[in-house]
Amino acid sequence: MSDSFADKEFLEFVVRSIVDHPDDVRIERKIDEMGVLLTLRVHAQDMGQVVGRQGSTAKAIRTLLRIVGIKSNARVNLKIEEPEGSTRGQG
Repeated sequence: MSDSFADKEFLEFVVRSIVDHPDDVRIERKIDEMGVLLTLRVHAQDMGQVVGRQGSTAKAIRTLLRIVGIKSNARVNLKIEEPEGSTRGQG
């Protein structure tokens, strides 16, 4: 089986495109009875850009991931890990 997963590659491309620290983007992919779980970790200063105002960016990313998952008959969920010292919700 190929190590190439459209959902993970898509998420990595989108997130690296919007953050200031693209080299700090880490994605873990797990499969369980609920489907595919992608766990995203980004630099603390990038949390605001990933989540967006009132969660709008995260919601949009989740919607697009669902569409990517539908193409491969997989239910894709996204978990965004809250890093230490994140700037989310401040300012």
